[in-house]
Amino acid sequence: MDRHHADMIVPKDFPELGMLAWNRDAARPIDREEAFELYERNWRHVDAEHLTVEEAELIEDLTEEFGHGHRMFA
Repeated sequence: MDRHHADMIVPKDFPELGMLAWNRDAARPIDREEAFELYERNWRHVDAEHLTVEEAELIEDLTEEFGHGHRMFA
């Protein structure tokens, strides 16, 4: 299973998510919903213009899965 669809996500594998996980061990896997919530709560700190293709795809996957296709963040 690739990193986009794994049950657990390692924040350090995605630059912006790793930055959002500054107050925890970014090498410790978190579940997909927790990753979505981190993005959603802290989107103002994400440099969206510099997302990797892989991280942008992860965000889209998480949005479909947990946001029902809609993001609270822009």
